[in-house]
Amino acid sequence: MARKKKEDNDPFFANDSRKRRKPNKKLDDEEDAEIDSDFDEDGFFAGAGAASDEESEEETGAEARKRIAEDYIRMVRQIAQKETEKKEGDEEEDKEDEDGARDSLVAQKLLKEQQEESGRVRRSIASSVKVNGDGGFRVLVKHRHSVTAVALSEDDSKGFSASKDGTIMQWDVNSGQCDRYKWPSDSVLKSHGLKDPQGSATRQSKNVLALAASSDGRYLATGGLDRHIHIWDTRTREHLQAFPGHRGPVSCLTFRQGTSELFSGSFDRTIKIWNVEDRTYMNTLFGHQSELLSIDCLRKERVLTAGRDRSMQLFKVHEESRLVFRAPASSLESCCFVNNEELLSGSGDGSIELWTIMRKKPVYILRNAHALLEDSMQSDQKDSERLPNGNLENGYHHPKNHHCLSAFSWVSAVTVCRNSDLAASGAGNGSVRLWAIGSENKDIKSLHDVPLAGFVNSLAFAKSAEFLVAGVGQEPRLGRWGRSPEARNGVSILPLKL
Repeated sequence: MARKKKEDNDPFFANDSRKRRKPNKKLDDEEDAEIDSDFDEDGFFAGAGAASDEESEEETGAEARKRIAEDYIRMVRQIAQKETEKKEGDEEEDKEDEDGARDSLVAQKLLKEQQEESGRVRRSIASSVKVNGDGGFRVLVKHRHSVTAVALSEDDSKGFSASKDGTIMQWDVNSGQCDRYKWPSDSVLKSHGLKDPQGSATRQSKNVLALAASSDGRYLATGGLDRHIHIWDTRTREHLQAFPGHRGPVSCLTFRQGTSELFSGSFDRTIKIWNVEDRTYMNTLFGHQSELLSIDCLRKERVLTAGRDRSMQLFKVHEESRLVFRAPASSLESCCFVNNEELLSGSGDGSIELWTIMRKKPVYILRNAHALLEDSMQSDQKDSERLPNGNLENGYHHPKNHHCLSAFSWVSAVTVCRNSDLAASGAGNGSVRLWAIGSENKDIKSLHDVPLAGFVNSLAFAKSAEFLVAGVGQEPRLGRWGRSPEARNGVSILPLKL
């Protein structure tokens, strides 16, 4: 009730009148054998672009993919060269032998990464992970307001964070040195594509709810209450483009790995696809019946979304189909890919679910993952959970046990270290938990419970699993259903040791 009332009063959440879409009869016959694909009767996909522009777009896209592939191979070669130099030391070899050995290492690395991304090979690192240093999080970057999103570059050298006051920061992981993105003037924003406020909104809001960094490190995408996706150049920190089109706040963003293809999710229940390199809109996906809260994408042209309609949906863009996974209880607050075959989600009832694309229901449910202990609850927290009828929203399941439905125990963030069995989750109960995902038993086992005061609104693992960064705030990302005055708004980092 509190959520709905908040959204009704906020002009940025106002519903706009929309014309009903005509039914789209074109469906693809390809479906998974074990799971039925659901299709939206009101028009699942909306076409984008004229036919006359297809050839030029394909050429430009091919050129962009070639450039990204060349940059990636160059980066892998540099890594292989460093490893070769460490092994050889001061020994001298012929240049041909050096180039041959380096190319062999490049081929081995590319093959290994391809196997890991396809799900055939997974790094088993969870059992060997230890919390390094003084055993806890340390503040890396400070923000004035609650941090809503964090992201890391492909090489883990720098990170990005955004907060409710519209501040966007770029920081160095090792030194913590920060650079702030400056919003241009309204006239410049309009020249970049910004539209006037719609509906009952009377002004533009700088509140940022989501951000994503491209794999090549050139672009940063941000979205929030102004219903636009803003594209920034990470090298100059200048604003490049504003994509209009969503009719509600932009709540989640993700780039497809290795490409400039951007997926955006919104409170208008749609997912839109953009090509950042060409500054063009590509397509719209339909299917959710309520606001989208989380989105994720790997290298394949498949996008995973979760929302308040108690469903998680996997869109197969190329096949023009989708798989719908129904949560057993509350809304899904967060989701992510474990690999191409397994999925992970966090719910509003405090549970974490492990899924496979072969089943509509979770293969494993970990309940009360971030339980709020009775002893740690403050009186103002108890009062804030009471409904008008006098009942507790979640109730005590046991007098000396915990709450499982308060805003402080919503699993607001889940993430997985890429191509591994190591996962992490965060809530508002004062801790971040590390988990091991079993590949054979399909279960979730607890590894570490690391204290961190405040609402953990976003999490990101380093690709090397050497650290975990968390975006922390005194308030939840999408509202003010709770408050932790003792929390420090900012980005915290947890060093890890394998």
